[in-house]
Amino acid sequence: MGKLRGFLDYDRTVEKNIPVYKRIKNFKEFTIKPDDDELVKQGSRCMDCGVPFCHSGCPLGNLIPEFNDAVHNKNWREALEILHSTNNFPEFTGRLCPAPCEAACVLGLISPPVSIEMIEKYIVERGFSEGWIKPNVPQNRTGKKIAIVGSGPAGLAAAQQLNTAGHSVTVYERDPKIGGLLRYGIPDFKLEKSIIDRRVNLMIEEGVKFKTSTEIGKDIEINKLKDDNDIVLLCGGATIKRSLPIPGHNSSGVVQAMDFLKNQNEIVDGLKKVIPELDARGKNVIVIGGGDTGSDCIGTSNRQGAKSVVNFEILPKPPKDRSHENPWPYWPFTLKSTSSHEEGIKREWSILTKEFIANDKGQLTGLKTVEVKWDKKTNNRPKLVEIENSEKIWPCDMVLLALGFTGPEKNIADDLNLKLDSADKPLTNNYKTSHKKVFAAGDLRRGQSLIVWAISEGREAAYKIDKELMGNSKLHSKTKGDLPLVK
Repeated sequence: MGKLRGFLDYDRTVEKNIPVYKRIKNFKEFTIKPDDDELVKQGSRCMDCGVPFCHSGCPLGNLIPEFNDAVHNKNWREALEILHSTNNFPEFTGRLCPAPCEAACVLGLISPPVSIEMIEKYIVERGFSEGWIKPNVPQNRTGKKIAIVGSGPAGLAAAQQLNTAGHSVTVYERDPKIGGLLRYGIPDFKLEKSIIDRRVNLMIEEGVKFKTSTEIGKDIEINKLKDDNDIVLLCGGATIKRSLPIPGHNSSGVVQAMDFLKNQNEIVDGLKKVIPELDARGKNVIVIGGGDTGSDCIGTSNRQGAKSVVNFEILPKPPKDRSHENPWPYWPFTLKSTSSHEEGIKREWSILTKEFIANDKGQLTGLKTVEVKWDKKTNNRPKLVEIENSEKIWPCDMVLLALGFTGPEKNIADDLNLKLDSADKPLTNNYKTSHKKVFAAGDLRRGQSLIVWAISEGREAAYKIDKELMGNSKLHSKTKGDLPLVK
């Protein structure tokens, strides 16, 4: 694959960014496209490794050496066909995926891995700019009707796959626009929403129907949806936000990250005006939570004009390199710094928030923390220990809780009398719930996860639904053990 000695001849490169002082003045994407010759070189770094562990690292099973080889040979259209054969939306994953494929790249054993995510992004962008990506309208319809609840990446992937199989698909979304967390959770500086609209418009031309501002259980009863369709697929996500139930948690100024991020996305979209309670301008901001959502809060706070931003993480600072307990090709638990961390941030590790402090008007003025350490594992779980005399008061005006989600909302599952697990997720067998006409996929089924996993879930659920309705399926499935046909 690629150039035989490409990994020796060329160093890894990644996208360059617009300088911080320029990019924090707006919410636009800020990456700079490499020239095509550089992308060809990066594709040429893909070595003939024999066993491509990148395949197993990618939840979609993308045919990475194959599309890298096509890029190396400047066969961009072939590369696009290979990429689209396993991934409905590489324009999303090419921007937002943490690239577990790169963590599993064999080249990573001896050298920096292949820049797979960057190559993927510019394959699909080349496809759009050249006009190669056109609506794929099915020639025949099966007469089967499928309703999908939720228009995040899982719902969109399932909709496109099932429509390709010839079924009539309607996607229901309670927000005014399509995209789920892609639209209302991911900041525009990581994904401009015209990227979503571009793909959704293609899907509409392909025959997928979308009903927005329509909440199931409020505007339409779930049982009516079930009765009117052959199959209902639940892709509503894991939307119950994790709280921090400590003294003062109801203080004004303690804000859930997703409320903060969604409001800013709606402002950029012209749907809402600035709400002072959700505006970081001139405030000392503390972000609790060190994951991607916390990083998004940091970048958004800096663009809003925060006076200062501090990030708390309860875990210890990760090492720069893999430990012996975390070998290749597993996901590396190493120190990761995002573009938002470059924009002005102080990071604090091994710190636990004990109390939110407010004035007599209930307005947040600070918080109390304690340093912690993690003792050796007891019953296979490390124990959190507070360090004596390490209390500290941090003055702040806004705290953003980026603590993740506990699970999906229960109202639809309760109305359908579905069997649930301890996290309120539907129990499924081959994506089918305890009701024979109801399937589930995405974060609602597997719990909070990555966008690439959501797309994979949607594709797999579509395969199972198609097989359920038709007796067999020509859709691609990782679990079926087949490889997609590439023209």
